[in-house]
Amino acid sequence: MSENTQKIATVELGTGGPRVGVQGLGCMGISEFYGDTDETAARDTLEAALECGITLFDTADAYGRGANERFLAPFVGAHRDAITLATKFGIERTDDPGYRGVRNDPAYIREAVEASLRRLDTDVIDLYYMHRHDPRVPLAESVGAMAELVAQGKVKHLGLSEVTGAELREAHAVHPIAALQSEWSLFSRDVERTAVPAAAELGVALVPYSPLGRGFLTGAFQDAATDLAEDDFRRHQPRFTGENARTNAVLLEHIRTIAAAHGASAAQVALAWVQQRAQVHGLTVVPIPGTRKRARVLENVAATRLTLTDDELAQLEPIAGRVAGDRYPDMSSTSAARE
Repeated sequence: MSENTQKIATVELGTGGPRVGVQGLGCMGISEFYGDTDETAARDTLEAALECGITLFDTADAYGRGANERFLAPFVGAHRDAITLATKFGIERTDDPGYRGVRNDPAYIREAVEASLRRLDTDVIDLYYMHRHDPRVPLAESVGAMAELVAQGKVKHLGLSEVTGAELREAHAVHPIAALQSEWSLFSRDVERTAVPAAAELGVALVPYSPLGRGFLTGAFQDAATDLAEDDFRRHQPRFTGENARTNAVLLEHIRTIAAAHGASAAQVALAWVQQRAQVHGLTVVPIPGTRKRARVLENVAATRLTLTDDELAQLEPIAGRVAGDRYPDMSSTSAARE
């Protein structure tokens, strides 16, 4: 194995959770949101990730309305004992492409897990997340139903996504939570207000999604409206078009300067920042950058061996406070809306 494919270190995913590579792979973009996918290349990417020591593979029933889970099924079957399989319920999709509902009621949870098990062609899900929390359903009811799945042997560990620190504590009191998945990057730090301290206190691992700011932190595009495909969902994200995009593009210069000093990429600096920021909080972290390309996997895992200096971390500290635009056009289902 070459240096570029040196296996990454491992870490326990939450107290009593599975041992996984310190970086995972977000699989959403294989099936939806980022334009067309070369499926052969995407399957090669999954194999490359595993070769590098990535063992946490993240999907959800909402991604492609089940298509992402079905795509992963052959890979899961071929490597079942080597990987930690994470999927999610809670975002309801229908035939209406514009509809995104949130459901957390126990009956829906029981239906959702059975459907995911069928699509993934597996007997057990290693890590089962509540994708979004519906405040109209008592959290104890939802987590209680999830705990029943553990007792039944259908799920091994539980996770939550986009919850506040108070909600994490409430859920953890019902059943141990192994992981919290929320957006965390140089561009998005609202999770640090209450969720990060709670996770550190409870021994819950944080699994940051979009640690590369949906690709913006890589410098791959400057304005989604002109640089990305018509069906790329980022064309509708507030941060990535118009005046917001121009404002945010200026912030990338700080990252590029630091990257050049290390002979690294901007993406590697952004990923290294997440790892080191977690250390400040005494928190276990497993970022899940998404990609469909083998070369990007190799680039991303190399970031686990990059160490930023205290001075460089200080230079990066102000970036999030200068970002223009919200994370989503509608922030109502995020943890930030409930804090």
